[in-house]
Amino acid sequence: MKALVTGAAGFIGSHLCERLLMDGWDVIGLDNFDRFYDPSVKRANIAACLEQKAFSLIEGDIRDVERVGSIFGRNTVDIIVHLAAKAGVRPSIEDPLGYQDVNINGTMVMLEAAKKYEVKKFIFASSSSVYGNNKKVPFGETDNVDFPISPYAATKKAGELICHTYHHLYEIDMTCLRFFTVYGPRQRPDLAIHKFTRLMEADQPIPVFGDGSMARDFTYIDDILQGVLAAMAHCRGYKIYNLGESCPCRLDDLIAHIEKALGKKAVIQRLPVPPGDVMGTFAEITRARRELGYNPVTQLPEGLRHFVQWFRAGSGAKQAHNQ
Repeated sequence: MKALVTGAAGFIGSHLCERLLMDGWDVIGLDNFDRFYDPSVKRANIAACLEQKAFSLIEGDIRDVERVGSIFGRNTVDIIVHLAAKAGVRPSIEDPLGYQDVNINGTMVMLEAAKKYEVKKFIFASSSSVYGNNKKVPFGETDNVDFPISPYAATKKAGELICHTYHHLYEIDMTCLRFFTVYGPRQRPDLAIHKFTRLMEADQPIPVFGDGSMARDFTYIDDILQGVLAAMAHCRGYKIYNLGESCPCRLDDLIAHIEKALGKKAVIQRLPVPPGDVMGTFAEITRARRELGYNPVTQLPEGLRHFVQWFRAGSGAKQAHNQ
């Protein structure tokens, strides 16, 4: 079996490629090494995969029709796992057209390739941000998501709709996965856990937006991988699943957990809540448990200990130096 993973050198993508290789898959990784953060970090992420004969890396952009087509011209791909995107809520407010171009046009290119080259299974990485400031908690897959509050969230909702269109027209099996605040080794350096750890380790103040009552359903990378692999194995029809821990944590409690994992006290710089940020996320995961056998097991304190160990082992410190 052969999988094409877009965004292969990123945080989730590199972990997924490693797991697929361990499970005996042939894997093609596609990544453009965008400069949203230091490309050398992504090259380090994917380095172990490059040592495997069953892995090949294609450097290219998901918007490049010819480049994408050339991959399928040389390979028979059984499933596409489409993780590549411009990420982040706040940056999308500064660059909405860039987010539209990559996240919508790029997804269309991948779907057109699936249609043209008869790839019958497609996994789309969506986001908990599609729920916006949903009044109902926990967030369920059947909730109305017509009210995104950032361009990033809107592009992810659009991606889900486009995936449904291609399922309906071309009978491609589609699974959309709404990830809830994924963390762990290799997490993007701009995200809260990584940024807070880096600054606290350097005895610098951490920027905290609001009064600390914001809450996120933090989900450890190993639990996300279990959900993605299960979705790949059960990709039939058109489905949407939440992948989260279903255990939201307030921002002030998160900081306390990081303080304990680091053995350091945070110096807090209070800032106003920026536009586009949701006040909380909380995943209802009954459907994923029932249909995928999804079973997240890593509690936040344990996951943070693993993250801090990785950070202090040198990889995270190197990323900090490169910021």
